Amino acid sequence: MKVLVTGATGFVGRHVVRALLARGHSVVAVARNAEKARPLPWFTKVEFISCDLHGDFQPALSGGHQAGALIHLAWPGLPNYRGFFHIGRNLPADLAFLEAAVDAGILQIMVAGTCLEFGMQYGPLTEQADTAPITAYGFAKDALRKSLQFLQQDKPFTLQWMRLFYMHGEGQNPKSVLAQLDRAIDEEAPFFEMSAGDQLRDYLRAEDVADNFVLALESSESCSGVINCCSGKPISILDLVSQRCQARSSHIELRRGYYPYPDYEPLAFWGCPTKLNNLKVPSA
Repeated sequence: MKVLVTGATGFVGRHVVRALLARGHSVVAVARNAEKARPLPWFTKVEFISCDLHGDFQPALSGGHQAGALIHLAWPGLPNYRGFFHIGRNLPADLAFLEAAVDAGILQIMVAGTCLEFGMQYGPLTEQADTAPITAYGFAKDALRKSLQFLQQDKPFTLQWMRLFYMHGEGQNPKSVLAQLDRAIDEEAPFFEMSAGDQLRDYLRAEDVADNFVLALESSESCSGVINCCSGKPISILDLVSQRCQARSSHIELRRGYYPYPDYEPLAFWGCPTKLNNLKVPSA
């Protein structure tokens, strides 16, 4: 189908566009900066639209005319999770854009959510678990999802809320733990400063995240609502870092306990990807 993808040059977006093209879909890729998009390997294979969705989003909807689905990944201001702009600017702007997309006839809407919607809840988190965000970002995403559910009652459409957990891969935030570790190894630093590393998190490769987006997109009749996009397998930050060191044959010294634990995340939590797992079960 023809798929409109916002935030196409972002960490997740660049991989989602690649996965869509690999499955034979046509893509209208939307991002603010065409120069950032131009070096990406898929640039000549898509219709690219340079557009600020929080300004005039009509060029995106015009370019996405007759699109069968929208994958909405754009969300400026990360990784600042506390800024009020998530609520004051991003939330109303996103809601206005998504309502306009439904009005334009795009009736399959897939939106990236976040595990920060859960707040300080511990342990395995299901797709039916209540949300309790404590950051402005988590609150804004949670409010956007709930607003879209109300919109569905007035203007019926299919909503797929792809709740993201933790990811790593090409294009990741330079401040993420593995990106910082890779730089330290590349620079032959004698040591790497990190937290104690006891936190349990749920990590997926960005390529696997993108494949999950396309799998859910193609399975909208049986896979809608909240969808946990995660591995379902908790790993400690220490093990994650140690595995990367081993993969890169690095003996860099890990200085644990240099950084405190983030105060907006519980010590141990991970997702239960029930809906995606059901799609991956071979048919009899």
